Amino acid sequence: MSSVVLGVSGGIAAYKACELLRLLTESGHSVRVIPTEAALRFVGAPTWEALSHQPVATSVFSDVHEVAHVRIGQSADLVMVVPATADLLARAAHGQADDLLTSTLLTARCPIVYAPAMHTEMWEHPATAENVATLRRRGSLVIEPDVGRLTGADTGKGRLPSPESLFEIAQHVLAGVKQDMAGRRVVVTAGGTREPLDPVRFLGNRSSGKQGYAFARTAVARGAQVVLIAANVDLPVPAGVELIRVETTAELRDATIEAFKGAEVVIMAAAPADFRPASVAEQKIKKRADGTAPTIELTVNPDIAAELGASKQAGQVLVAFAAETHDALAHAREKLARKRADLIVVNDVGTGRVFGSDGNEATIIDADGTMRELPRQSKDALAHAVWDRVVARL
Repeated sequence: MSSVVLGVSGGIAAYKACELLRLLTESGHSVRVIPTEAALRFVGAPTWEALSHQPVATSVFSDVHEVAHVRIGQSADLVMVVPATADLLARAAHGQADDLLTSTLLTARCPIVYAPAMHTEMWEHPATAENVATLRRRGSLVIEPDVGRLTGADTGKGRLPSPESLFEIAQHVLAGVKQDMAGRRVVVTAGGTREPLDPVRFLGNRSSGKQGYAFARTAVARGAQVVLIAANVDLPVPAGVELIRVETTAELRDATIEAFKGAEVVIMAAAPADFRPASVAEQKIKKRADGTAPTIELTVNPDIAAELGASKQAGQVLVAFAAETHDALAHAREKLARKRADLIVVNDVGTGRVFGSDGNEATIIDADGTMRELPRQSKDALAHAVWDRVVARL
């Protein structure tokens, strides 16, 4: 059982920390909640005590004989601050210790995770940006806030990620994931593109996006800044990602090429359609009276990975994918060379083996011909194995 400190600062999103607390305790972790005085104006101490089964205090003068302002941080396996307001980030960055939470942040020698939540203007202010950069430079994981509805009628970047996605990050950090991608900017594509035939039909594939989302989720847990380009994916958005939604292969191409310009790594986990209709019917294609089927002329879609491979700069890493039903390794080696990728992840996509499942197995082939077999495991675990190879290259 891990010992988790859940810090809560004074923002309206404090109520969401109650659900995170429930997820942590129900998974077997011992959680000590340390709110700020301002946080208790949003959620009272009885709520935290009832959910955590532990006492709640805000001051360093509580339980002085136990030296709580030192002991709590010393014994923690993880400290999470949810939500982390602009004020809390500033106090943490400047090493203030004027309450129990900030004192604990100074004494903790375990991983520290901040989940900021505030209005967009506050998040984008140079002071906040500098404080976040300081905390990241010291080794803390500061999760990028989501884009969405904020307090009142405002919408923008600054929304607290979902408790479920924050819980996933906590699990990765408690499992010992290192912050070996801190400061790296990566692009991950996920899902399957759709090419319209008419206003109601499309050509597509069975990709669910689960593996791509696993790559994004695990990269955030390792400290990276992640751009996730999702093609027709209906999954909860991982915490801390910049999400770009696309539908067609052309849209996926444009978004990926643009995002890769400022990134060090691109993981091409999406399944773009190889072909698209040469023309799209303006109205729904109807059945013919004579019972014959219409002829659909197809044209070839651009090879996005090959374009990236031809244009990548020194220091950029391209990871391609090969989803095959036969002669997988031979096809993968050919794709690895043609796309000028640094690594290729090979999947045998027989019925029910990969698409839509929670597990995956694959072979990684390096540009120098080195191969590594990855046995069936969770998609998060497989993502970590691939990231290990990427980090070694970086």
